[in-house]
Amino acid sequence: MSDDLLYYGLGLLLLLIISAYFSAAETAMTAVSRARIYQLVMDGNKAAKIVSKLRREKESMIGTVLLGYNAVNIAASVLATTVCIMYFGSGEDLVITTLVMTLVVVVFTEVLPKTYAIHNAEPVALRLAPSLECCVKLLFPITHCIQFFIRGFFKLMGIDVTGENTFISATDIIRGTIELQHREGQMVKHDRDMLGSILDLSDITVGEIMLHRKQVETLNADLPTPELVSQAVSNMHSRIPLWRDEPDNIIGLLHVKSLVRLLNEHHDTTGASITSQAIEAICIKPWFIPETTSLRDQLVAFRSQRQHFAFVIDEYGAWQGIVTLEDIIEEIVGDIDDEHDEVDSDIQKAGDAYYVIGSLSLRDLNRALDWNLPDSDAATVAGLVIHEAQTIPAIGDHFNIHGFRFTVVSKEGMQVTRLRIDKLPDTLLPEDVQV
Repeated sequence: MSDDLLYYGLGLLLLLIISAYFSAAETAMTAVSRARIYQLVMDGNKAAKIVSKLRREKESMIGTVLLGYNAVNIAASVLATTVCIMYFGSGEDLVITTLVMTLVVVVFTEVLPKTYAIHNAEPVALRLAPSLECCVKLLFPITHCIQFFIRGFFKLMGIDVTGENTFISATDIIRGTIELQHREGQMVKHDRDMLGSILDLSDITVGEIMLHRKQVETLNADLPTPELVSQAVSNMHSRIPLWRDEPDNIIGLLHVKSLVRLLNEHHDTTGASITSQAIEAICIKPWFIPETTSLRDQLVAFRSQRQHFAFVIDEYGAWQGIVTLEDIIEEIVGDIDDEHDEVDSDIQKAGDAYYVIGSLSLRDLNRALDWNLPDSDAATVAGLVIHEAQTIPAIGDHFNIHGFRFTVVSKEGMQVTRLRIDKLPDTLLPEDVQV
């Protein structure tokens, strides 16, 4: 009797171990990072290749795990009940056996292995992958029949389970992962902003980040050559647009370095001996691009054309502004100031309020302060106020927009140049959200 009881006990223990194996395998295979497994596959890890294959055939893998797990659990319950009836036989003992088996199954074949697997998903998945692959092949006929029945049942119910999930894009998944890593303190804000900006390059147009023509310093090609040379050399920019007859008629892009070289060749520091035709000859042909061009496409174009400067035009062909390679890079990494740039903060904090310039882009404001002001209908802070107010505001006017109060501080003509922004009491900012 004691030998039989020992054999039954060992058999029951073996079934529980197999059940724990299937529980750990299911959790590890579903929790392991796809990106990490892909990297291991690229490094030639054989176990990672098996894991990748099992994840691609997820339906068969899950079917095998559930079939094996439930089969051994039922077998364990039957064996435990048989032992109880053979050696004890009372109804009270059966109740106790049921309670004990339930506790053992939940603790040792569910909670314990799954807890370990979820905290060690990668090593557990790699270790169990070869044996799980064998189980999938061994139980394939049964799992295939089950899948065939399930799909047929759903088809009768008018439910399609064969299509791919197209509602969540890879970009959205990456963006969510980046944001979650930042919220959990594993990624600093600057890195979060840079990675997010890279993902946004295809959604942002050059018209949203260009320097408007009102802010662009240009030169009149009809000026006397000495005066043109004097203005070009004293200019703080290395590339200067040239126009003739009217400011809209851009005829070229003058590179100051090329102009200095031309002056040296003629041994003339004033340009008195240089003709306007000679200056036009060293100008770069203007490159015009539509304002709807995405930053990603323009970045590729800058690389292929080996240029750093482009003129932005609207749908009517009118010149709107300029965009440079530096502008796109700054959109990713943030402002890059050199020794010639005037460092004047576009955002200034005063108590609980913020003072911003009207031409500040909404993207820069959102990125700097972690706000979520919409930028689909307007590119700048002033543009947002005008769009929402549906009027040209006066100094002192204030508007409540998306949980913030915008107050016009100063104007130049019809242009709003400075605003004050106050957070309204009921506004919920990103840092207030609990994940």
